[in-house]
Amino acid sequence: MLDDRARMEVTKKEKAEQILADFQLQEADLKKVMRRMQKEMARGLRLETHEEASVKMLPTYVRSTPEGSEVGDFLSLDLGGTNFRVMLVKVGEGEEGQWSVTTKHQMYSIPEDAMTGTAEMLFDYISECISDFLDKHQMKHKKLPLGFTFSFPVRHEDIDKGILLNWTKGFKASGAEGNNIVGLLRDAIKRRGDFEMDVVAMVNDTVATMISCYYEDRRCEVGMIVGTGCNACYMEEMQNVELVEGDEGRMCVNTEWGAFGDSGELDEFLLEYDRVVDENSLNPGQQLYEKLIGGKYMGELVRLVLLKLVDENLLFRGEASEQLRTRGAFETRFVSQVESDSGDRKQIYNILSTLGLRPSATDCDIVRRACESVSTRAAHMCAAGLAGVINRMRESRSEDVMRITVGVDGSVYKLHPSFKERFHASVRRLTPSCEITFIESEEGSGRGAALISAVACKKACMLGQ
Repeated sequence: MLDDRARMEVTKKEKAEQILADFQLQEADLKKVMRRMQKEMARGLRLETHEEASVKMLPTYVRSTPEGSEVGDFLSLDLGGTNFRVMLVKVGEGEEGQWSVTTKHQMYSIPEDAMTGTAEMLFDYISECISDFLDKHQMKHKKLPLGFTFSFPVRHEDIDKGILLNWTKGFKASGAEGNNIVGLLRDAIKRRGDFEMDVVAMVNDTVATMISCYYEDRRCEVGMIVGTGCNACYMEEMQNVELVEGDEGRMCVNTEWGAFGDSGELDEFLLEYDRVVDENSLNPGQQLYEKLIGGKYMGELVRLVLLKLVDENLLFRGEASEQLRTRGAFETRFVSQVESDSGDRKQIYNILSTLGLRPSATDCDIVRRACESVSTRAAHMCAAGLAGVINRMRESRSEDVMRITVGVDGSVYKLHPSFKERFHASVRRLTPSCEITFIESEEGSGRGAALISAVACKKACMLGQ
């Protein structure tokens, strides 16, 4: 017989489960999200509805995938979050027409004042990092082709010209929105004056990931990032890309699907915690789909859920610590660590202790379930979006069964203990006529940008002459 105390603990868990049940999405819900995503994708591709579509479907001007014969040294920059990466990529002839690609890279963290100051400050800092990297590798004397992975919404006018539509992910540098990003980078390099660079291509991180994985698997025609933010790109039939002239072949389209929901498509699925996260963000009312999935928000969603459970007297004896009441205190890496706990609750206990809490065994179990609920919903929401993309590709190609590979990068996908398994299973349930392979990108953004630069250089007859 359970004693009264044990019975109380069981009841607590049951009541907590009732609150957490709000995060569960049924198959019918996911199909609804998938269909709405497809509808917005179609609106984004059409000239007459593009402006008001929440999913912008931006043409990237990346038409050809690498062929394996581009060779040379390339510099690659990767700006998409609080860290900035400079990479030297050597593309050489490998065996049997394959490439051999070797890389050296260095990470630089971007100071807050560069992220939120002026565009000039941000790009001057970036050119300072490039200069430092070139010094370390004794490459200042060479004028290298440069590929720039820039992971923000950009309207491309060509492969080396793109206008920043809006900042996301905590960036606010003034004077960049509405301007050509490659131009800002070129100006900063010129101001510095101690090295020369030839910026030949600017791509989104999803595009760079797709191209990098294409190098491993020729069926890779989708790229996806699930990290700080969440986005995807894929190869669309040119006849459907109304923003660019021409009907032949395919072009890579950057969906910018993080903004899905900005026109109300997700309202019925948003919970009170989602609305608080949105209200407290730098861009209220924007990037709502991304806020359900991205690592920038996952930990904060869990923190708000824990506070709700405290208020309901189901956690920590009804008392939250000062730290737990502090916005941003429950980091997304804690979500991964909690769900990685072996079952002895030590890891969960230690994390909660650092937040000034003294949890019971039941508290630890409920916190784990809160983390699982938030991350599982993220995986399923993300799956609905990708299923929408893949089903659209199959229908537009009129294939009974489509075999396709998806290249994926990002910290949530790579580091969370069970995100990818839940995500894969959900995508496959929603795409019954597709055989999908997922591959993880290694050095994805940098290597992909360099390979795209190699293609651009080859096209411009800059190599092999």
